Amino acid sequence: MGVGFGLLGPVAAWDADGTPIPLGAPRHREVLGRLLIARGRVVPVGRLVEDLWVDRPPAGAVGAVRTFVAALRRSLEPGRPPRQPSRLLVTDGPGYALRAGREVVDAWRFEDGVARAAEAAPHAAVALWDEALACWRGPVLADFPAAAWAAADRARLEALRLDAVERRADALLATGAARAAVAELRAHVAAHPGREDGWVLLATALGRAGRRSEALEALEHAHDALTGRGGGGGPGGALARTRARILSGTADCAAEPAGTADSVWERAAASWDRSVPARSRARLHATAGLLRDLAVTGPEGLGEALRHRRELVAAAETTGDTDLAARIIGSYDVPAVWTRADDPEGAGELSRAAARAAARLGPDGPAALRARLLSVVAVESRGDATADTPLPRAADAPVTEPWRLRAGRAAEEAVRLARRLGDPALLAFALNGSFMQSFADCGSAARRDALGGELTRLAVEHQLPGHEVLGRIVRLQALAGLGDLTEADAEAEEIDRLAHRNERPLAAVFTAWYRALRTGETEGWPAARPQYAKVLAETADCGMPGLTRGAAVLVALGPVMRGDALPRPGDFVHLDPGPYRPWLDPLLLAASGATEEARQALTTVPRPPHDLLQEALWCVLARAAAAVGHLPVLRRAREELAPAEAELAGAGSGLVSFGPVTRHLAAADAAIGLHTRSGTGSADGDA
Repeated sequence: MGVGFGLLGPVAAWDADGTPIPLGAPRHREVLGRLLIARGRVVPVGRLVEDLWVDRPPAGAVGAVRTFVAALRRSLEPGRPPRQPSRLLVTDGPGYALRAGREVVDAWRFEDGVARAAEAAPHAAVALWDEALACWRGPVLADFPAAAWAAADRARLEALRLDAVERRADALLATGAARAAVAELRAHVAAHPGREDGWVLLATALGRAGRRSEALEALEHAHDALTGRGGGGGPGGALARTRARILSGTADCAAEPAGTADSVWERAAASWDRSVPARSRARLHATAGLLRDLAVTGPEGLGEALRHRRELVAAAETTGDTDLAARIIGSYDVPAVWTRADDPEGAGELSRAAARAAARLGPDGPAALRARLLSVVAVESRGDATADTPLPRAADAPVTEPWRLRAGRAAEEAVRLARRLGDPALLAFALNGSFMQSFADCGSAARRDALGGELTRLAVEHQLPGHEVLGRIVRLQALAGLGDLTEADAEAEEIDRLAHRNERPLAAVFTAWYRALRTGETEGWPAARPQYAKVLAETADCGMPGLTRGAAVLVALGPVMRGDALPRPGDFVHLDPGPYRPWLDPLLLAASGATEEARQALTTVPRPPHDLLQEALWCVLARAAAAVGHLPVLRRAREELAPAEAELAGAGSGLVSFGPVTRHLAAADAAIGLHTRSGTGSADGDA
């Protein structure tokens, strides 16, 4: 991570191993602290003089500042050759700036950690709050408590810390860990008696822990503290509401600091349980809506929604009510981005259930409901149901799978019905199905860009934020495949803005991967390597195994496929190839010198799935076939890739790029010519 810096406590710096770096005299540390507070902006020398000597600067103050900076540079970059400019503490115009990334400054890591924790589900949030709060070693700039230049940042960071302590406690309560929260909250209100939120949390935690009398006593102390004894401007209504809930015996209520929405949720849920009969159809409908909203809350919510959705569909089908089952199955219009299912078995079940429901309704059934069911068929029929089928003979016409034809027709009819009905939300769902069925051939990036554009415009006009995010991600992927990185950058920025505003945390997974891809395209693999390592680690538990499983293999293939050599098999030994093993194995066998085994693997290899990575996998097969002279697969790969000659191989996924398809086509042509002339090509019939 390089040199690290600390503001949350005494000013400090550490080397890459975490060893403290001696910073010299207090003035040296004060200069460093002042530059850190500037957050990378240039601080003129004159301003540094004014901040360090508030009353009357000495005659040699400017020279002294330069001496302090020189000493800091020697400490922070001890290996820097003489007369070579500093890369860290730089001279810029009239002053100095510290060029440090957000990840190396404890205050900035804390801010980023707070932002992540605020968007996480309760169990994950507790760990993230702990990680953020662990950045603190003491008061902000503890060795310069009276520095006026730090006053605003000191107040802001301290307020953020107190809020983080309370929100961590709130998350603990949401997970049921009321007892664990009590001790920490007691210490918190003792140190900060004027914070009403802290008192409310403490009383709530005590109430949930079964300590009602202590909870009421805490509220009395809170009242005293907030009316003058402990400072503050008097209690608000939160104390009274908390007292009323505890007295009514409803101790298991949400804490006020999370806002009144949590309290409303608890009361509404309780009212629902009292008012709606068990096993009623209303419960099935309400559960369907809840699961739809749950799916977009983050990794934990997505996993739970997918698991319970199958159970809900099964429950709806057992009622024997065709219309009810159809409405429950068709209600899950959660935007779907990745073309490999997270749960292939479950996706197959849902697709078949939707097809059954559509057949029972018949062609004269309600058009809107039929369109929804057909959209489910199209969305859930992603990937390849025939992934274990070998490639057809190269001389044969390409085989079009009946299931793919059915899914494609379902997508087309759903769009037609939705357009006829003029229902924007229904059309957005149907276009999602069209996207999933837009991979019949390689080279579909331009078509997908147009589809994503239509979906985005529709969503903007009719205020469908979830589908606007989807439409922009579809465009992001397509633009990356077309090599239009400037336009893709603009989409990535808009996706992040929309996702933050509309609480769609999973969208950030796709923009993070795209930015690693972009770095590889514009700055080369050495620059992209650490970025890919970070994104692999951060998205490993994003709740989308269809995307992440085997992704490390795709990343490792990136520099290989952008060059001309075969991979080093040892680089892949410890990587899980996941679903990409059938297309990786022939290449690794060829690279290890096992020519006959590689040819046999190519003879039985399945066709790459009709999805976002089909161009990339065809390039892998072409490289393996060229290495061992397997002409049928080599020719087939060349034929399949030809429509994508204007694209970057794999970049349409938004994950990795194997470089221009034209380069892979040229390599295939050269290999075909070489093996044909020399007679070394394999003539295996099955390819």
